[in-house]
Amino acid sequence: MARYPGLTLRVLGADGAAIGPGKAQLIALIDSTGSISAAARQLDMSYRRAWLLVEALNSSFAEPVVLTAIGGKRGGGAEVTAFGKVVIAQFRAMEDKASVAIAGDLKKFEKHLRNPRINRKSR
Repeated sequence: MARYPGLTLRVLGADGAAIGPGKAQLIALIDSTGSISAAARQLDMSYRRAWLLVEALNSSFAEPVVLTAIGGKRGGGAEVTAFGKVVIAQFRAMEDKASVAIAGDLKKFEKHLRNPRINRKSR
């Protein structure tokens, strides 16, 4: 199921958003690239911002979501943990479920918007 473009799901923890679409995308890119800096570049984000988001993710959850390795001869790197992969899979499943649950309501609601985010012809 494609996620509804007008819907943003955020799961809140004690200190704010534990995960939302941006953090989920960052995790996915770290998983595919093995690098926080490469993921940040793809998101047009500074390395520092990406690093702070990884730290926020790791502090929000019971286990680390991303593990990092310090650079050196072979370079550093980052790895999404098995727990992190479970977190991202569950978050994506919740996004899909929410999209299905309120798709009709959102379709009706977008009629009130001056410039809806979705392309009506693509649905």
